[in-house]
Amino acid sequence: MASVVKAEPFHEAAAAAAAVSSTACSAAPKAESTESASSPGKKRKRTAPHVKLDAPEGWLEVYEAIEEMRRAGGAPVDVMGCEMLADAKVEPRVARFQTLVSLMLSSQTKDQVTAAAVRNLQLKLPGGLTIESVLAADVATLDALISKVGFHNRKCQYLKATALQLQNNFNSDIPDTVEGLCSLPGVGPKMAHLTMQVAWGKTVGIGVDVHVHRISNRLGWVKTKDEEGTRRALEEWLPESKWRPINKLFVGFGQTICRPVGPLCEDCAVADRCPSAGKAAKKSKALSREDDDYS
Repeated sequence: MASVVKAEPFHEAAAAAAAVSSTACSAAPKAESTESASSPGKKRKRTAPHVKLDAPEGWLEVYEAIEEMRRAGGAPVDVMGCEMLADAKVEPRVARFQTLVSLMLSSQTKDQVTAAAVRNLQLKLPGGLTIESVLAADVATLDALISKVGFHNRKCQYLKATALQLQNNFNSDIPDTVEGLCSLPGVGPKMAHLTMQVAWGKTVGIGVDVHVHRISNRLGWVKTKDEEGTRRALEEWLPESKWRPINKLFVGFGQTICRPVGPLCEDCAVADRCPSAGKAAKKSKALSREDDDYS
C-alpha cells in the first residue's frame, strides 16, 4: 500500500481554488417586484409581471415515447453515471462525498472518463476517496489521478479547496441544501441539484446539463439560452414527479439518439412531433466539445 502523503499547506493549493468564485446558483428566484426602487420625487418604473409558463401540448406523450426508446439501455449513463460511482461499502458520509466528487469531475467529461478517474481516486488514495485523503494528498498526486478528465488542473484545485471547506464548515460532510452546495468551489446548479437527489435523496429542483438543455429546446418545450434558464422554465410546468428522472432520461437519449452533432432523427420515435427533426445544423468544434458533457 502506498504511504500517506503529508498535506501541503492550504495557502499553496486550496486557497488558489477558493479564490476562484464558484458558479452562483440558488433555488427558484425570488419574485420580482412590480415596481423598482427610485429616488424621492422620481416616478417609479414598473417592471413586467412574471408570466407562468404552460405545459407544451402533447409533452407527456413525447416524454413517454422517449422513455420507451430508453428501455433498452445502451447509453454510457446507464452503466457508469455519477449516481453509480460511490463505493457501496463505505459509510454514508463518505459515499456522499464520493458522489459530489463524481459530479465535480463530470463537467465537460464523458461518463467513461469520469468513472475511471473516480475509481483511480478510490483505489490509489491511501484510505480511499475521502475528505481526509484528498486533503492529505499533494496536488501533483491528485492531479495525476484525474488527469484524463476535462480541466483537471482546475478541478484538482476545486477538490482540495472543497475538502477543506467541508472539514472546516460542514463537520466533514457535504451540505444538505442547494445553497450550501453552491457555496463550494466549482459547484454549480446542475451539480447541486443532482447531488441533492443522489446523495441526500431529496429532489428540490431539476438537474439540467447540456443534454437536458439541448433536447428541451429542440423539442420546443422551452426557448432558453442556458441551462439555468432551462431549469427555471421546466420547473414552471413539469410535474415534480419528473424532476429527478428527466436528467438521466435525457442524458441517455442525448448520448444515443438526440446527439449534439448528427442526431439520429430517422431512428427517433418522436421525430414527427419534434420541430427540430431533420433541421439540426452542424455545430462548431467548440460547441460540440461543450455538448460532450455526459454527466
